[in-house]
Amino acid sequence: MTHRKLETIKLLLLDVDGVMTDGRIIYDAYGVETKFFNVKDGHGIKMLDRFGIKTAIITGRSSIVVDLRARELGIDLVYQGALRKLESYEDIKMKTGLSDSEIAFMGDDLIDIPVLKRVAFSAAPADAVPEVISLVDFVSVNCGGRGAVRELCNLILEGRGFWDEAVKRYEL
Repeated sequence: MTHRKLETIKLLLLDVDGVMTDGRIIYDAYGVETKFFNVKDGHGIKMLDRFGIKTAIITGRSSIVVDLRARELGIDLVYQGALRKLESYEDIKMKTGLSDSEIAFMGDDLIDIPVLKRVAFSAAPADAVPEVISLVDFVSVNCGGRGAVRELCNLILEGRGFWDEAVKRYEL
């Protein structure tokens, strides 16, 4: 299933908690935060990058762990503590020179709705809140932190016409 809206996507925006992770926030006895990221989601982000499709993060919380994961994946635009995500979104558009029609966003909660309503292609993991699920273009089969981002990455690659080439990279 591909959507015509995906043909122009040049940037994927992602929320973190509940999208890139399963939403759990774990603290050890010393107050050190831990998050669980899915390796397949990360691989999807790297595949997008190979075809010139960038990724950015807008998250309401702040965490050193997010900076580490973003750096590992080559994500340069990271907005943490973004309680008004639309402001961060506008800043990203200004820095990249992209328009709404070139951006996709995956979010899972009420705070994400203003950006989900602006982008060309909106998506949510299977376990997003009902208010988000009811308004997005795509709901993944997988939950946040469990492959939802990878599903969207694959869909974008298909929509941009890059999927066959992406798969050939791994053929013997």
